[in-house]
Amino acid sequence: METDKLTTKQFELFRDFIYRHSGMYVDASKITLVSNRIRSRLKAGGFKDFSSYYNYLISVKGADEVEQFLEAISTNESFFFRTNSHFEWFKHVFLGEMIARSMRGQHPKTLRIWSAACSAGEEAYSLAICLAENSLRLRDWKLYILGTDISRGVLETAQRGVYKKRSIEGVVDARVRRNFDASKDGQTWTIKAKIQETVEFRQHNLMNPLSVPVFDCIFVRNVLIYFDRASRKVAIRHLISQLAPGGYLVVGPSEGVFDMLTPLRKLSTFLYQKPEILV
Repeated sequence: METDKLTTKQFELFRDFIYRHSGMYVDASKITLVSNRIRSRLKAGGFKDFSSYYNYLISVKGADEVEQFLEAISTNESFFFRTNSHFEWFKHVFLGEMIARSMRGQHPKTLRIWSAACSAGEEAYSLAICLAENSLRLRDWKLYILGTDISRGVLETAQRGVYKKRSIEGVVDARVRRNFDASKDGQTWTIKAKIQETVEFRQHNLMNPLSVPVFDCIFVRNVLIYFDRASRKVAIRHLISQLAPGGYLVVGPSEGVFDMLTPLRKLSTFLYQKPEILV
């Protein structure tokens, strides 16, 4: 079997396929990683070599396999409260401002939050936990968090809400006890129903527009680093279009999009705000 490692030509074919379908650009230095991840799909589908698998992917019959392929290629590692300072801002500054706006009659008692490229749901549930920790101040509010990802597999994990220890290692014990139910063997933790009910998950590719009402805050972190510049511009355009006037965009430190965020106003290295009135 010809399954040791992709040739340069094969890698270029798969790289271009990945780019066309997801916007992710895979650098040539990742040829070994890509080879290993494709090999898992060869084994799962009984394909004899890389070439036969590629030909299947681009055929009509391969339509259902494309998602499994992209999921295998994507990096989906995450954990709760990753970059905790972003959640501290959300819990204290952002929610405080939104509550103050409502008290002044400048905003309804509703919040819409989008966790874009949410992977297995840790970010979306971290945001939901922040809302729960403000439940007294947010009583009578309509709260909604949308978590999206290109991979149906990780979204199924998110919807189950069951996590291993590594996902919650950085979460203080009291927060874990309030928001998770531990399994009898102590090997997994399930997010409580009161947290799950705030969050909806759906499949979405950032290269496509999202046709839903706008959001007060959007988190997009640790994903655009896998896109090339042209794809980042497309994704950022779609994200900004979904941001409400006065809404906030939270980005990761290495996304490479800081010169693409016009007309947003930069507030910090990770935080941008959409003006109330665009000029």
